Amino acid sequence: MTDSAIIAIAAAIAIALSTLGPSIGQGITAKAAMESIARQPDAAKDIRSTLIISLALMEALTIYGLLIAFMLVSKIA
Repeated sequence: MTDSAIIAIAAAIAIALSTLGPSIGQGITAKAAMESIARQPDAAKDIRSTLIISLALMEALTIYGLLIAFMLVSKIA
């Protein structure tokens, strides 16, 4: 295998893993938030704001993976 093929595979793996982990985490977090709101509707505002912050932090992990993939692909050309 050439170096460019290995770099392309590494970029694909970086995107796959950085998307898979946070997406599972976001699903679990949203499920837990909905269950919490169903149990305590009075705390919905606090739960919702915490949910949005945590989802944004998880999304940042995906963006870091995308950035790493872009950096790897730029080494090919």
